[in-house]
Amino acid sequence: MKRKAGIKYGRILLKLSGETLAGQARFGLDPATCLFIAREVAEIHKKGVQIGIVIGGGNYMRGESAKELPRVTADTMGMLATVSNSLALKSYLEQAGCPAAVLTAIAIEGAGEYFTSEKAEEHFSKGKAVIIAGGTGSPFFTTDTAAALRCAEINAEVLIKATKVDGVYDSDPVKNTGAKKYATLTHAEALSRKLKVMDATAFSFCRENSIPIIVLKLLEAGNLRKCLEGRPVGSIVTTGGL
Repeated sequence: MKRKAGIKYGRILLKLSGETLAGQARFGLDPATCLFIAREVAEIHKKGVQIGIVIGGGNYMRGESAKELPRVTADTMGMLATVSNSLALKSYLEQAGCPAAVLTAIAIEGAGEYFTSEKAEEHFSKGKAVIIAGGTGSPFFTTDTAAALRCAEINAEVLIKATKVDGVYDSDPVKNTGAKKYATLTHAEALSRKLKVMDATAFSFCRENSIPIIVLKLLEAGNLRKCLEGRPVGSIVTTGGL
């Protein structure tokens, strides 16, 4: 499908947290929220945008639930949780009219094909959104880092991180009503100021590979489309600013 006029990015990597899929709950999937997200993604898919998606697993496996487990075990469980979320999102995307495929960084027969950049390219050529599950496939790395890695591997033009807030702030805007929002900043500034919207490994990888990051609030109708139209939504992190 050809990208329509007025769309700034032809291929993106969208990073979703598992908690986003849970809606107002802290666990599992909220059908209404999942369908809302699927419709937002389907809207930009219909405009010819090629979409890669990486999802976290925090709606099933969070740090506090793994305190007594070895790190490798807990991280492996988290990677499996991302597979569950990816399969669910695939179903919701298809309900919304957006064909999708699940690729996994860990081999699970029947859950999805093993991820390679070539396999992702094959599905893009067929007009499908590509959901990449399983994190990096290795423990000790977050799904933020997985998103940065996959963004580079599939040659996406931008990494879009969907959060519960409308951009990058100098402190938690939920706890601090006086928190300052950044419209633009650099990867180096994000690292030096220890901003928590993504982990340091992900920020460093994006800086080294000149990957711009847009942080926005996804659960606001039209935000994703406006972002891809180049309108000022959320915050943008670049290597050298704008």
